[in-house]
Amino acid sequence: MYSHDTFGLGHIRRTLAIARSLRKSPANILILTGSPLVGRFNIPRRVDFVRIPGMIKVTNEEYLPLSMKLEATEVLEIRKGIILSTAIAFQPDYFIVDKAPLGLKREVVDTLNWLKASRPQCTSILGLRDIMDSSASTIEDWESKGIYEAMESLYDEIWIYGHQDFYDSIKEYRIPDSVAAKVHFTGYIPRQIPSPGEVAGVKKELGIAPEERMVLLTTGGGGDGFPVLNTFLEAFERRKLPADTRVVVVTGPFLSNLHFKEVHRRCRAMGFVTLKFHRYMEALIGSAQVVVSMGGYNTVCEIISQCKPFLIIPRTVPREEQLIRAQVLCSKGYCDYLHPKELTPEAVWKKIMHLLENASELVERAEHFPFTALDVIRRRILDHKRV
Repeated sequence: MYSHDTFGLGHIRRTLAIARSLRKSPANILILTGSPLVGRFNIPRRVDFVRIPGMIKVTNEEYLPLSMKLEATEVLEIRKGIILSTAIAFQPDYFIVDKAPLGLKREVVDTLNWLKASRPQCTSILGLRDIMDSSASTIEDWESKGIYEAMESLYDEIWIYGHQDFYDSIKEYRIPDSVAAKVHFTGYIPRQIPSPGEVAGVKKELGIAPEERMVLLTTGGGGDGFPVLNTFLEAFERRKLPADTRVVVVTGPFLSNLHFKEVHRRCRAMGFVTLKFHRYMEALIGSAQVVVSMGGYNTVCEIISQCKPFLIIPRTVPREEQLIRAQVLCSKGYCDYLHPKELTPEAVWKKIMHLLENASELVERAEHFPFTALDVIRRRILDHKRV
C-alpha cells in the first residue's frame, strides 16, 4: 500500500484502516509512507511500514524536503528508488495506491510500470476518497496531468471510498466509459469503535469526570486549522460554558509552534484541555457528546462510526472537497455545517449549543450510514484469490 503523505494525517489513517481489515484475509501488508508520524500509531500484527523521506506541501504543485538538507529533486529520486526497490523485494499480489494516481510528482509510475511488465499477476488498485475537489478543478487537474490515461493504462481497478448516490464521481469528474468500467464504489470506511472501558480511560486521562459532557474540536493535521481554532476559542471566550461541560482541543501536529503556543495559552485560561496529537482518536471521539471538525474524509468517518453529533467547519482553499462533503452530508441529515463565509464566534456557539441539546435525530440517522467499504474490499480481494 502506497500513501504519499505530504501534509496532514488523512492518507495514513485511511491506509491503516484498510490494512487492519485486510490483514485478516489473511495477508501480510507493507505500507510505503512519507508520514513522519506513522510510528505513533498502533501498527497491528501482519502490518508493517517503510518510511520514505518526508516532503512538505508548500503549494498544490510545490513540495520541499521535510527535514533532509537536499534539493527537492534529489529527495524525490530517493523516494522513487525506495518505492520501486521495495516492490521488487516484496513481490506483492496487490498494490494499492491512495488518492494520487501518479504518486507525488509521478514517483510511483516506475513501480506501476514494473509491476505491469514483471509481475502481471499483481492487481494494481487506485483508491480514491468520496470527493476529490470541485468538478471543474478536478477535471482540469486530471486533464493537465494525464490522470485519465494513467487510470486507463496503469490500474486494474479503481475503488472510490464513498456512495454513488451521495456523490457520483463518474459523472462529476467526467470519467470516460473505459475507466468507469473499472470503478467500484465501496461505500465509506468504518473505524474502530472503542470499548466503554477505553472511553472511560481517556476521560480519566484528561481529568474529565464520568458525568461531565465533553465538546471535542479537532482540526486533523492542523496545518491549515488555525482560523477554525481561533474562531472556536473566541466563541467560548465571549460566553460562559455550561457548568457540566468540558472542552478538549486537538490542534493537530502540523499547527505551527507559534499558533500552538497561542492556542494553548487561551485554552489554559478557560480550563480547556489542549493536545497536539492523540494516538487513539477513536476513544477521544467516543468520549465526546459533540465533535467539531473541518470535514476531512477520515475524521468524518471516525465521528459517524460512533454516531456522534457533529459540526463541520470546512476549508475551501486549496480545495473545496471539505465544503462539498459537508453540504452532501448535511443535506442527508448526518451533520450540521458552517460555510466559511458564515464563520463567526456567535454562529459557532449557537451551532454547538444546539447540538448539545438536540442530538437524537443525527444519532439515529448515523446508525444507517453506508459503512460498507471494508466488507466490499475484502470481498474483492477474496474473489481475486479464488480466480
